[in-house]
Amino acid sequence: MVRRRTKPLAEGRWLWRRLYAFTVTAGLWWLLGRSIAATPPERMPETTAGLMGLMALILVLYLVAPTAQQLAAMAANLRLRLALRGRP
Repeated sequence: MVRRRTKPLAEGRWLWRRLYAFTVTAGLWWLLGRSIAATPPERMPETTAGLMGLMALILVLYLVAPTAQQLAAMAANLRLRLALRGRP
């Protein structure tokens, strides 16, 4: 059996993962600044808490979520296991 070498997906590369995370974080910081200017003072705590929670979620997903390449490998492994289940 001959295996072809495939190019890794962009999501697994260092540059693209970090560029995405930093861009989203910068956008959320910008949104936080804009919301501070537009939000009445009595609603400020819940607005900023929600936006900071969203930033934390994005960063946690960036750090622990599997890449598309890892998900494809896991799906292929699962498919192989399911296919071999009924065979000796």
